[in-house]
Amino acid sequence: MTADILSRNDLSFLLYDWLHVESLTEHDRFSDHSRDTFDAMLDASRDLAETWFRPHMRASDQDEPTFDAAGIHTHEAIAPALRAFADSGLTAASFGEEHGGVGLPLTVSRACFAWAQAANIATAAYPMLTMANAALLLAHGTPEQIATYAEPQLAGTFSGTMCLSEPHAGSSLADVKTRARRDDSDETADTTGGAWRITGTKMWISGGDHEMTDNIIHLVLARTGPAGDGVKGLSLFIVPKFLPSGERNDVVLAGLNHKMGYRGTTNTLLNFGEGAHTPGGAAGAVGYLVGAENRGLQYMFHMMNEARIGVGTGAAALAMTGYLESLDYARSRPQGRPVGAKDPAQPQVPIIEHADVRRMLLAQKAYAEGSMALCLYAAQLVDLATVASGDERDRLELLLDVLTPVVKSFPSQYGPAANDLAIQVLGGAGYTRDYNVEQFYRDNRLNPIHEGTHGIQGQDLLGRKVVMKNGAGLRLLVETITETVTTTAALFPEHSTDLAARLRRLVDVTETLWEDGDAAAALAHATDYLEATGHIVVAWIWLDMAHAAEAAGSPLAAGKLAAAEYFFTRELPKVDPVLDRLAHPDSLLNDLDESIF
Repeated sequence: MTADILSRNDLSFLLYDWLHVESLTEHDRFSDHSRDTFDAMLDASRDLAETWFRPHMRASDQDEPTFDAAGIHTHEAIAPALRAFADSGLTAASFGEEHGGVGLPLTVSRACFAWAQAANIATAAYPMLTMANAALLLAHGTPEQIATYAEPQLAGTFSGTMCLSEPHAGSSLADVKTRARRDDSDETADTTGGAWRITGTKMWISGGDHEMTDNIIHLVLARTGPAGDGVKGLSLFIVPKFLPSGERNDVVLAGLNHKMGYRGTTNTLLNFGEGAHTPGGAAGAVGYLVGAENRGLQYMFHMMNEARIGVGTGAAALAMTGYLESLDYARSRPQGRPVGAKDPAQPQVPIIEHADVRRMLLAQKAYAEGSMALCLYAAQLVDLATVASGDERDRLELLLDVLTPVVKSFPSQYGPAANDLAIQVLGGAGYTRDYNVEQFYRDNRLNPIHEGTHGIQGQDLLGRKVVMKNGAGLRLLVETITETVTTTAALFPEHSTDLAARLRRLVDVTETLWEDGDAAAALAHATDYLEATGHIVVAWIWLDMAHAAEAAGSPLAAGKLAAAEYFFTRELPKVDPVLDRLAHPDSLLNDLDESIF
């Protein structure tokens, strides 16, 4: 296969013709940058992906991590790739110079990182978690914690994880049992403050153990209050694999999870404080409190929300790389003849000339490019909020809050759908390991699950985001989409009208679902609501992109217009029966007796 990992031209369109990311350089925070520096980082990211990440994608999938008495073993190509990534400056790129970065806008940084995610999502998972871990500590840690634990992560010498789930609790964080007790007399306490002792077990910890960095910094949710406090009794702790003294902390690998995809990423069960190591002679793993007690979940959401945008971008990147591989195959694979051509002596045509193959390619393009655009739009909201103040900053942050469940969930649902179509385009060949598309699907299938399942994102959207502040978030989303509808009405009157109609219906069904104030009744329909909202939001994104492509006279305009047409004529109408159902909600799911299953 000769397909590109990603389309450099498409990323340039999104950044420059659509989002006008160069305008960020007018602000002091980004004034050291220009399109030249952005392009240099994008080119370096492409080279890194092609040289260090894609070559071992298949090998690390087949040669999964293992562990024995000597430690944990990962594929030999992963560590050099991670070192090359750190040496390129990409780990710290979006952070300030005081922390070893260059202050790159997050929008550009996300586009750069998409190359690594598309090339090898399993290897890219290590720096993704590390960057999110460091960002949380920069926001909520002390200066000593930042210097000791965050900056080495940005330099690539340490890596990071997030430790929330437990074997018995899963996503139900109110049931977390991992405990933390204060141990002010502990001699292992360093300049980050008095030590705590952590005991418990964490499950599904990506990057939880390996030998590829000098240290692993775990951010652990643990209970400091009574179990009855639920999530309000959770605090957040830094629990390093190795203490600043060099002594091994009591964090022990209890097992590896073997997944369908992301197989090059170590995914672990970790025991904290089981007694395998006893720093300072006391029981429990040594941990250091981040911020204030009982605010752990609030702090952890800083990392989770960033990770959710990262997961969405990864899903979009996998969809795009699968689309490009299936497109390359469709252009080069001869099979069959045009309808009506019965003479077997005539040459076969490339399968891209068959209507059904074009349907599958166009659907992939609509899902993948729409998803990537949505993720970069969300990243730009972060950048714009960073340089704004007062009411404008509040407005941008509110819009990002409302969109985050969609940014995570739409690419995570329709990215795998695109990969499934890529397999179908290749036919029997796509179902073999001779081609990459089957691995793209397996890797992408994790994304609807981790960092909050599709169902959880629906509950977050309907149960919190659209009703918070008396519905201010939903009103802002409606206002923002309506601005695009108004701007595009002259050029795309039918699409603008169709989008406005669905948007009005979404507002109506939101009111219907909540008119009785019954949360259980409303949230039984949360996934359907998320599905409808996602399609409406991505239709808005496609309408805005089509308008930008026309206005800029982009060489990609014909493709953008075709994909927008596909989305409006074949995808957006799918929300109508969903909205009909939400307009007349039933109690079926809540009333069912489990015996019927």
